[in-house]
Amino acid sequence: MSQFDEDVQEVFGELEALLLRKHSTYGPKNISQAPGGPENGLKVRMWDKLARLNNLLENPTVDPGDESLTDTLKDMANYSVIFILV
Repeated sequence: MSQFDEDVQEVFGELEALLLRKHSTYGPKNISQAPGGPENGLKVRMWDKLARLNNLLENPTVDPGDESLTDTLKDMANYSVIFILV
């Protein structure tokens, strides 16, 4: 197995753990009963993450607190997974 393969498995493992942890915290209804429907709820959440991503990239001196660039990308990846499931 190559280093790339190992790195991909590690990242997907982190994403899976994060997604399952947040799902247990928020529950299924935060997506399924989102205003405008689940697709709209996901679209809005993904839009918010994209806005944060753009702000962090355009303003590197901004202190993101607990919402780092990596955290933002992980959230976007997991929202993509949820969208596929929906």
